[in-house]
Amino acid sequence: MAATRTPRRPARGARRAPPRRRTRNRRSPWPRRLFALAAIAGVGLAAYAIIGGVFEKAVRELTLPLRHEDIIRQQAAEKEVDAALIAGVIFAESRFRDQTSSAGARGLMQITRGTADHIERESGGSTFEFEDLADPDINIRYGTFYLRELLNVYEGNEVAALAAYNAGPSNAESWGGSSMELDDIEFAETRSYVAQVLDKRDDYRRAYGRELGY
Repeated sequence: MAATRTPRRPARGARRAPPRRRTRNRRSPWPRRLFALAAIAGVGLAAYAIIGGVFEKAVRELTLPLRHEDIIRQQAAEKEVDAALIAGVIFAESRFRDQTSSAGARGLMQITRGTADHIERESGGSTFEFEDLADPDINIRYGTFYLRELLNVYEGNEVAALAAYNAGPSNAESWGGSSMELDDIEFAETRSYVAQVLDKRDDYRRAYGRELGY
């Protein structure tokens, strides 16, 4: 018989090597983190755009308000007056707030009693009351009628028409009538008024083109 060998015991103090562990093929967490950051950034930009739009609209409401644009569009088309010019006059006269001046001019376009009576006669009305000028519809109708009349008198010269609207036709005639330029206006207040209306006309055309029908 073959001789049997007894297995040797490991020497004392010797340590067996730990079994090797299989490492899992783990995916890097960075793509997911980058995706999450991009999503957060996208939400942040969207929120910023919304808040920024609301803020911009609020600022515009304060610095360049617009009300009753449907009436302005209708009157501009009916009387062939630039809608932005009408808005510019309303801004300069009242900032789109119904009010009565110390001189008794009333409403959005600040029409005096004498001017209102003149418009009533020329337009063929017979039931007008001065208090009616508190109604935005009537006020803008009357103011646009008067603007159209002045533009006709001064051959489309907006500077002359606005000067007459502010300081009266007699002063406008003395400053050159239909040939008037801005520097011809002798009253500093009227010159500033005309310049402001023309500037605001351009602003309204840019900022509210769709609302005013451009």
